[in-house]
Amino acid sequence: MAEVRMRVNGTARSLDLDPRVSLLDALREHLGLTGTKKGCDQGACGACTVLADGERVNSCLALAVQYSGREITTIEGISAGDRPHPLQTAFVGHDGFQCGYCTSGQICSAIGMLAEHRAGAPSAVTGHLAATGVPLSDAEIRERMSGNLCRCGAYNGIVGAIQEVAATEAAR
Repeated sequence: MAEVRMRVNGTARSLDLDPRVSLLDALREHLGLTGTKKGCDQGACGACTVLADGERVNSCLALAVQYSGREITTIEGISAGDRPHPLQTAFVGHDGFQCGYCTSGQICSAIGMLAEHRAGAPSAVTGHLAATGVPLSDAEIRERMSGNLCRCGAYNGIVGAIQEVAATEAAR
């Protein structure tokens, strides 16, 4: 067994885990945070996406012991008290979900993606790798979110929700 200490949604947690336990299973089975979904369990669908120190992680592919000492944020930890995160509100407003299974991973991924974009990280469709101030076009959003699949096909609503939040952030 290995002791894994991490902050999860702002709370210090300590777990004694088999070193082979995935971050996803530690969150769901050991901490009871079931908002993070187990989709493919192979890193292909993105339903398990969480944030580790603000960066997107497919938690099904990550061992919990690798994240000892890190800050993990799940869908349960993104709201500000009773106020939903702006992406949660935008997903509802743009009908960016249907069955909802992928929604928690989509929202966590979008939070990480927006931070990457703000930091100037290019995507595969960015015209020039050294470009700054690249607009967050539909093509940029779709490429940056391509690791998150939606079986229901709510992609247009997801893109619209991200566009709305990005525009609001840019206006500040």
